[in-house]
Amino acid sequence: MKLTAQLGFIAFLAGSAVEGFNPQHSSKIATQQQSAPASRRDLFEKAVASIPVIAGGLALSALTPIEPALASGGATAGKYTTIPIAKRRYYGRVQQSVHEFLLLGPEIVKADFSQPKIQNFFDPKGLVVVKAKRKDINGQCTKKDASCKGQEIRDSIWNDMKTSMYLLANAFRLNQTKAPDNLPSVRAAKKFFKEMAFVEKAAMKGRKNDKDTVVHFAAALEALDSFLDLVELPPTDSGHYDQTFDRAVGSSARIT
Repeated sequence: MKLTAQLGFIAFLAGSAVEGFNPQHSSKIATQQQSAPASRRDLFEKAVASIPVIAGGLALSALTPIEPALASGGATAGKYTTIPIAKRRYYGRVQQSVHEFLLLGPEIVKADFSQPKIQNFFDPKGLVVVKAKRKDINGQCTKKDASCKGQEIRDSIWNDMKTSMYLLANAFRLNQTKAPDNLPSVRAAKKFFKEMAFVEKAAMKGRKNDKDTVVHFAAALEALDSFLDLVELPPTDSGHYDQTFDRAVGSSARIT
């Protein structure tokens, strides 16, 4: 439709130019042509001559598929959007997890994995992940089973640490085509998870005098420092994690 309208408009212009040379108005045209005979003729000849060229160009543009504009998924998307959002979402959770992880040190050195702090770190019910929310309306419970108090969701500190570390690590990408496992931050996180799997196993069995697992904990600590460096957080020996942190989503991408 657009091509037809454009060709029709061009034909209208050409027809108007031809009408200016109608014999019925030859005397008037002759008078007008005395002042500008060449300019009117040149304009007409150029208009007529340009019709095939313009029509051909319009036809070609109509037949040629228009390439869609594709948004870049490269460095701009990751660096200026994904990373700040990930920091706001996961910095608090990761930092608090590191704080509680470091509290295990004095107990781990004893090689006694039945200690309360270690057990609590891996306890599936040890952490409230989502607080219970009331579901009443203006103080009135409308549910038949009277379950308006809601239910909280619990998990272990260790599982929350793994989840938040992985999600934060995965956000530190320079483009959206690189697989997560190829990211240095994800590789460092997985190395930490691998070493901590031995500690978790020892804790689940309540092992005592397990010095081999102490070595794995030390290796996990080294991997954790590599991870923290890659996600722009202070190292474990900086004293930064002596404080507690809020696991809730923060209002800032800065270190809290």
